[in-house]
Amino acid sequence: MEVSPFSATRPFTNAQLVDAGLNPKLLKRRDFQQVVRGVWVHRDGAGDPLLGIRAALALHPRGAFVSHLSAALLHGLPVPDHPFAHVTVHHHEDRRFRPGIKPHVTKRARSLVTLRGMPVTDLLTTFVQCAGHLSLVEQVVLGDALVRKFPVTAAQLRASCDQSNEYYAGAARKAARYVRDRVDSPMETRTRMLLVLAGLPEPEVDHRIYWPDGRLKRRYDLYYKQAGILVEYEGRQHASDPTQWQRDIERREELDVDGLRLIVVTAEGIHVEPERTLLRVRKALLARTSGPVPQINPRWRRHFPS
Repeated sequence: MEVSPFSATRPFTNAQLVDAGLNPKLLKRRDFQQVVRGVWVHRDGAGDPLLGIRAALALHPRGAFVSHLSAALLHGLPVPDHPFAHVTVHHHEDRRFRPGIKPHVTKRARSLVTLRGMPVTDLLTTFVQCAGHLSLVEQVVLGDALVRKFPVTAAQLRASCDQSNEYYAGAARKAARYVRDRVDSPMETRTRMLLVLAGLPEPEVDHRIYWPDGRLKRRYDLYYKQAGILVEYEGRQHASDPTQWQRDIERREELDVDGLRLIVVTAEGIHVEPERTLLRVRKALLARTSGPVPQINPRWRRHFPS
């Protein structure tokens, strides 16, 4: 892989400074600061949001690459805040331990891509690796975002996990079974997973209503077709934006005409009162379906502590 030219605005080691033909005494100037032990950067590069990952990579020998949660971040995928920069090397003796750096070792050949000037594990490898560090729900959030953002379908992701013999392939396969195409946001994923893990029927995703001429009229997150129930996540911006609020009122009036029921879920309904959300949805299903509706399975509590 092509080596980037030396730049003091990106983290570097003393040895890299010397290899670039510069005097190590430069590091005594106030223009430079130490990122982690053994790695410095010029103050013009100190505000880089990827500084920790770049420093971890600079600290390790050539051939190291960004992996796991750090790779997901570089791919632009949603992962929870985490305290470590993840780097993988091919030999145990090549690991460099510092606070905030998590070195991994692999003997396997890896498919890498270059992102922001750094070697990074490819999408499918990254998905499997993250399964060892994320909860089931957050892993599905990652998968839904992956198939929305990149030309990979949910079926292809599942097939890739089925063929993988990576250490965390089992956990990745379990999460991939819940990944769906056309999911619009992480909170939509969490809403669907709350319903499914509680044992309620799985709703369709990305339900669309069209005008008679075929133009898209409305899009809704989740839909119970037989019951005519829509489940929609709404963020705080809907309440604080008067224009959006008016559009929401008009949308509800249209649904009343069409005989559909809309259940609105907020962040509090997922993170603070998930049981109340489940009871609301189950009550609506009981009122609008003739068949049996499953009782709420308490296993959801393991995944949505409140």
